[in-house]
Parts: sequence; C-alpha cells; structure tokens
Amino acid sequence: MGKVKAEYIWIDGHTPTSKLRSKTKIVNGPIKNVDQLPDWGFDGSSTQQAEGSDSDCLLKPVSIFKDPIRGENHILVMCEVFNADGSVHKSNSRAALRKLSEKFSVEECWFGIEQEYTFFDGIKPLGWPDNGFPAPQGGYYCGVGSDEVYGRDIVEDHLEACLLADLEISGINAEVMPGQWEFQVGPVGPLEVSDQLWIARWLLYRIGEDYGVSATLDPKPVKGDWNGAGAHTNFSTKSMREKGGLKVIESACEKLSKKHDEHIAVYGSNNEERLTGLHETCSISDFRYGVSDRGASIRIPMGTANDGFGYLEDRRPSANMDPYKVCFALIDTICN
Repeated sequence: MGKVKAEYIWIDGHTPTSKLRSKTKIVNGPIKNVDQLPDWGFDGSSTQQAEGSDSDCLLKPVSIFKDPIRGENHILVMCEVFNADGSVHKSNSRAALRKLSEKFSVEECWFGIEQEYTFFDGIKPLGWPDNGFPAPQGGYYCGVGSDEVYGRDIVEDHLEACLLADLEISGINAEVMPGQWEFQVGPVGPLEVSDQLWIARWLLYRIGEDYGVSATLDPKPVKGDWNGAGAHTNFSTKSMREKGGLKVIESACEKLSKKHDEHIAVYGSNNEERLTGLHETCSISDFRYGVSDRGASIRIPMGTANDGFGYLEDRRPSANMDPYKVCFALIDTICN
C-alpha cells in the first residue's frame, strides 16, 4: 500500500465565468474506485463560494482519472461542491445534470464537444508580433509550418496527457486564428463528457504552466476581423442515431428554435462578441438550422443528411461555457 497524490479539482463561484481550482490530498492507495476517497473541505470565501464568517464548503469526489503529470498511481479527482450541511451548493451545476440525465437515461444521449482555445504569451496571442498583427486569416486552419502554427509542442503534450488520463479525446487541430487550437471530447454521455472536458481544461492550463504560456477560453480573444472561440456541441439521442433519425433531428431543431434565448443565457459569457453573424457564426439574435451550414445556429452534418440519421451540431456555445449547463439545456429542451 503506497501513498497516492489525489488532485481534488472543482469549479469555483467566480462570475460570469467559473474558474477551475484544485489542491492535493495524500491518501493511502491504490485507489481503484471513487468511493474509496473521502470528502474534503475548502475555504469557500477564497473562491467566491462562501462568506468569511461561514467559509467551509465540501468537496465530494464524483469521478477519477489517471494523473498523467505525476504518473504511477496518482489520480485526478473531479468533485462536486456542497454546503457544509451537505446540501447542493448554488455553484454546483453538475447536480442538476445528474438528476436530469437519470430521468432521461432511456434516451441514451451522446455528446461530443469541440473545445476551441487561444494560447497567450503575456498580453498577446502566442506567435503574434510584438507590434501589429500577423498575416490575415487564411493559412492557419489545420496549417503546418512555423510560419503558420504556434504552440504545437504544448498541444502535443496536452493530447498525450489526455490519452494517458483515459479521456475520450477524439482529435485536435489548429484553428482559424493564429495561436488558436481545438480539441474534441466524446462521444460519451452527458456527465462523462462534462467531467472529461473540465479535466482536459485543467490539464491544458497545468501543462501551459510548464511553458510559461496561458490558454484562454475567451469567446473573442482579439477584437476585429479575427475568429472567435466556441465550443460546438454535438448531440444525439438513440432515436436520432437509428433509421429515420433525420426527422427526429429536424423536430429537435424546431424545439430548439422556441428556446433560443434560454439557451443563449447559459451558453457562456460575452458570447455576443462572437455570435455576430460573421466568422462562421449566426447572429446571437437569430436562430436557424440547415444542412452543412456553418453559419447556422444548428448544423445538420452532411453525413447525417445523406444517411438519414446521426446527430446535430449546436454551434452557439462559446468556448468558456459550462458543459454541465449546456448538456442540461439540450436534454431538457429536446427530450421533454
């Protein structure tokens, strides 16, 4: 029985966009199951989750992953936040998704999330000149060469770390703006995709520390004629993935059209700076769906249209969205 470093990771109460927090607990190992881990407290007054006069909050481990940075038997622990009396903390968006996903478990909802992000070196995107701007967008998306892409060494380390942690990472690519990248998680269930996206974000920030480079999820990291950063969310139910599923997808799009404002409200802060109707987005004030339309709110992929079944892509969520809230909104609107 050896000592295990367990990194307890949670989402704080920072507004309008939550931040990740973590601290290390030494436990006796090996740890094979989340039930082996104890609850743990933290100072909520330092994370905007409590007042100083009554600052104790509770961390309850909900999922565990291999720690690719510390290696061996060490683990990363995703936690939910509770009040000291055991009630759900108001910042805990996972609890509501947990209940809803149980209610609609028969639907077998799958999610795949495309996380875009931008590397920053100090106050400018990585690889950008100290004065002025790089060449206009055009050659950077899925580019190759030191004049087209910046930060590939960090991206490769992050990809390897995610694989070692057994996350369902399904791909990476350089994005449209220089210094901007994307990784994809899924397809898996709502709780799994959300936990894994938060863990993948934590690993991205942590590996960035080793390079002295930060990663931002700001939906519009550079003002002007530059692409923003989103978190396109791919969604399907069992009936969408079966023969005749296209009709179910079209019905889902009609349901989404009636709840556009409610979705936008939980799809990330400052999203209006990104959803302008330019740069492959639909205006935040409009809703439309279409086949292969990257300017639509909801894109029905070409393969789905050709096969007659598959999934839809919600292109509205911003890069800084909370996946627990986005998954909740999609299930709640489409499955109800």
